[in-house]
Amino acid sequence: MEANQILQSDILDILFEGKNKSYGAYDLRKTYHKRIETALIAVFLLILAAMVSSFIVSKFRKEHVAPMITVTGTTLHSLPKDEPKRIPLPKPTPPAHIATVKYNTPIVVKDLLVIDPPADTKQLEKARIDISNSFGKDDIGIVNPPEDVIGTNVAEKPISKKSKEDSLFTAVEIEASFPGGAKAWQLYIQRAITSQLDEFTDKDYGTCVVQFIVDKTGKVSNVTATNMRGTKLAEIAVNTIRKGPDWTPAIQNGRYVTAMRLQPVTLRNPNE
Repeated sequence: MEANQILQSDILDILFEGKNKSYGAYDLRKTYHKRIETALIAVFLLILAAMVSSFIVSKFRKEHVAPMITVTGTTLHSLPKDEPKRIPLPKPTPPAHIATVKYNTPIVVKDLLVIDPPADTKQLEKARIDISNSFGKDDIGIVNPPEDVIGTNVAEKPISKKSKEDSLFTAVEIEASFPGGAKAWQLYIQRAITSQLDEFTDKDYGTCVVQFIVDKTGKVSNVTATNMRGTKLAEIAVNTIRKGPDWTPAIQNGRYVTAMRLQPVTLRNPNE
């Protein structure tokens, strides 16, 4: 292609210069924009046709919808409740009277002196032993129910007693314990004793047993020393427990209970 023709030629003609244009690629690129425009127009026409047909169908349905039927003047009445039918209970048939024979206390005497002989074996087989003789049906071994059962039909009011859980236990399955366990208790009591160790004399050393009550919530009360009263060790032990934290309550039958606790506090004399 000459230089003056390049400026006037299309870009496709330049690209396909000297190539086989009838192969198909040239025509596809040449008509690309036209085909895109045709496809867009076709899609637009399809959408428009769908919208028009939808509008026509909806209008046709509105015109042919059956009119709504309105019922007026209707009064609603509540249906009567189905009362349960009472089936009359059959009247109890009074028990048949059973023949009885009088019971006589056996007395060992001569036959001539017997005034009221006891019933023989045949009589006892068909009659029931009672305080007198009477006629009736043969006894077949079935005990008749009591004829008149009289009662108040009122349960007896329970006797108000103090609950076992609220009572004071002296022996329990798991005793009350200091929060944190035995090691925490040792550190706690050691600090209290060490802070006043200079005031100890020979009589203040030993083992003091402190008695107190731990309730269901862990509160401590009634703290007293059972021995070594008047000593410095007893004073520190009692005050330490009384002013200390709440304890873990005792457990009985899987529940917290109020229980007595005995806590020994031992301090050995370093000079011995």
